[in-house]
Amino acid sequence: MSTPSLWRPTRRRLTDTLLAAVAPVAAAVLALGGLATWAAAGKAGTPPRIGITNGRVFLPYGDNTETAAFFDVVNVGGADDRLVRVTSSATRGEPVLGRHRMLGGGAASKAVVTSFAVPAGRGLSMSPAGPDVTLTPRARLHSGDLVPFTLHFEHSGAVRTLAVVVRPTS
Repeated sequence: MSTPSLWRPTRRRLTDTLLAAVAPVAAAVLALGGLATWAAAGKAGTPPRIGITNGRVFLPYGDNTETAAFFDVVNVGGADDRLVRVTSSATRGEPVLGRHRMLGGGAASKAVVTSFAVPAGRGLSMSPAGPDVTLTPRARLHSGDLVPFTLHFEHSGAVRTLAVVVRPTS
């Protein structure tokens, strides 16, 4: 009867063991490096936290029924978000996101957009000379009326707010 041979560390066995350990260690180091870079770039913060203030709707002028709404959107969270849609039960059809650009000679142009960025730690301020929401109210508006809106964000979901009807010069 032969006796079982004992395992003996040879140069070949040690090399094979070392090579087998290198792959998982290298993968772990790469993963940690990637996470550290992600955190250092500010991407590993809190999710977006959206707040809406200063909602206002311009009182339509003359026989014109189309008007614009403006909001100040703040993002106090640690991640960027996007305003992708606006809805309101007080409008005919869905309000449209747009951006005004001033051209030379007092002229302006308007472009429909699909979304607005709401950067982390900052926000989005809508104005007549920039981003806005174009809408057609269902009923005649009067100065001081409150119009309900729901702003839909890519990551934060739906946020409800009210906008007060003001004269365009206000």
